[in-house]
Amino acid sequence: MDETSLRAVGWARSLPLRSSPKAARDWARVHLETLDWTDSAPRTVDDVLLTVSELVTNSHVHARCAAQLVMTWDGRCLHVAVHDNSTHLPTPRPASGERPGGRGLFLVDALADSWEARRCTDGKTVIACFRPQTEAGDDR
Repeated sequence: MDETSLRAVGWARSLPLRSSPKAARDWARVHLETLDWTDSAPRTVDDVLLTVSELVTNSHVHARCAAQLVMTWDGRCLHVAVHDNSTHLPTPRPASGERPGGRGLFLVDALADSWEARRCTDGKTVIACFRPQTEAGDDR
């Protein structure tokens, strides 16, 4: 294989506004099982599923639109991307006992190896990257 070529596998799903974060997690779990991470990297699976839930919820609540969820595994990193049609980039806000929410991006920041938000012509995409962490405690 050519050293400059990249082999990747990916999955995509549209999640209408009426869909639940659980539907997004269930869909993501099925695809993570094809990577055998449920046995080899269960903590990473939990981190990915919570991140999927948070990012899809943010799209539904703040952009008030469908979320496009794409997961891509390139052999080193799982990229979890959620796109919506709002150009407003997410910003972490302090948690408050007065209102619900406000912790989602702090969770994503704590769980993912890295994350970023990008504007595009038809909205924005938030991307979180995960390297599988094995039960043996291998660093990400």
